[in-house]
Amino acid sequence: MASTSHADYPPELSAEEQDFIFTELKDWSIAHGLAVRPAPSFVQQSQDPSGVLATTAPVTVFPSLFPRKCFEDGLSIQKAYNELYSAIARDEQWLQGIVEELVDVDDFVAKLWQTHLAVKKEGYIQDISLGLFRSDYMVHGDPSKSNSSPGLKQVEFNTIASSFGGLSSQVSALHRYLLSLGAYPSSTSSIIKADALRQSQSTSQLAKGLAAGHKAYGESKTRRPLCVLFVVQDPERNVFDQRHLEYALLEQNGVRSFRLPFGKILAHTKLDGDRTLLYIPPHSPSTSYEVTTIYFRAGYSPDDYVKEEDWEARLHLEKSRAIKCPSVLTQLAGCKKVQQVLATPHSPHLKRFLPDDDVASRLLKTFAPIYPLDKSNAGEEAKKLAIDPSSAARYVLKPQREGGGNNIYRKAIPPFLQELPETQWPAYILMEMIEPPPLRNAIIRNGVLESGGVICELGVYGVCLWREGSEKGQKGEILENFEAGYLLRTKGDQSEEGGVAAGFGAVDSCCLVG
Repeated sequence: MASTSHADYPPELSAEEQDFIFTELKDWSIAHGLAVRPAPSFVQQSQDPSGVLATTAPVTVFPSLFPRKCFEDGLSIQKAYNELYSAIARDEQWLQGIVEELVDVDDFVAKLWQTHLAVKKEGYIQDISLGLFRSDYMVHGDPSKSNSSPGLKQVEFNTIASSFGGLSSQVSALHRYLLSLGAYPSSTSSIIKADALRQSQSTSQLAKGLAAGHKAYGESKTRRPLCVLFVVQDPERNVFDQRHLEYALLEQNGVRSFRLPFGKILAHTKLDGDRTLLYIPPHSPSTSYEVTTIYFRAGYSPDDYVKEEDWEARLHLEKSRAIKCPSVLTQLAGCKKVQQVLATPHSPHLKRFLPDDDVASRLLKTFAPIYPLDKSNAGEEAKKLAIDPSSAARYVLKPQREGGGNNIYRKAIPPFLQELPETQWPAYILMEMIEPPPLRNAIIRNGVLESGGVICELGVYGVCLWREGSEKGQKGEILENFEAGYLLRTKGDQSEEGGVAAGFGAVDSCCLVG
């Protein structure tokens, strides 16, 4: 059989090949926890009232082709991005200037900032912060230059609840398993090779980051056993992704952790006299644990704050002695407005945080042009681009939100802005669309095989642990800083969004080429 070329990759599968791969993929995925809770549109609540069912996570059949140099560039630059965002989170004065532009137009950002001010008034008791970050990129080719080399352009930087580190390790192992099994057509043998499939170490590395925070906390202040607290949504479709981190934290680092739904924080935790955070497991109320590290997998969306008590719960945790992952200031550092301020052409801000010109230059190359929609000169020009359908087709409109499903794309921008009072426009940023190369793949979602054109997004995880500076001008110090594996998300080329848990994308792994 003739070898498949990059342009024809992946080849069409025969019915027999599809059946074989589908069976192996489905069974391996469930056996190894490459799974999610089924969406309500797939399994109705009446069919699963206890929420015990699981289904294979949306996953690609083949590993997607990804330029080797772009992949290596993304991994090598992550430590610099960790340094940048930890520096932003430590610079309250600079961050305040950004937030103050949003508080009148974004209630969620305003409430996060108020939470910080409330803690500051009482006095921060913990000077160590932890970030489990993820920087997301697409490969971009300049359409105006026929011979331009592809490069990475950043989609966004995530500072809270950076998901799929657990599943990413599993899907790269799945593709290696299918290769070793001989499941892929022989025509792909010149492309899918063991040394081209890069295993993601995200599960173990992110768990290592949580363990670093746990260790940095120090000895128990109350003589109680220590633990890490995962603050989660309830119900949580993406529970297995989180479980992989919990298990690695215990099995590889010897650290006990507990899961606490966001809505039950005040019921199951309390602060003692010196603001040490105690967790009382509901299954064993006679035993309490001292919390070293709070890992937020909830609290990133206004949807998590249903009532005022939810904001009281967030303040309760922020006031505590436990190390936060992330702190409220680190969460605010992840606002899209911060990305815009850094990436607006000719912005002077990057040098403030990264004085090394070479490092700053490497980051600058990954920025896509981003503009405000305010009354600045850049903002007024961006408004013209956004309301003109012909120019808006090259842009995406983004609010200050994490999670999928929030963005407005291309020709949908002008009618959206027409319905939105102009006083609310500054809550959004306008970002030039990244134009990735055309690819093909097959995705299995809810037991159905979908084949066609796809777009890939590379996420690079990073761990950063730092000590805050003092009000006397000390800048603080970074205690741990390392790259922590990768995630590849793939979506159909007709879908603008890429969130897997939100139902748009699939988890994938890289087959490096070039």
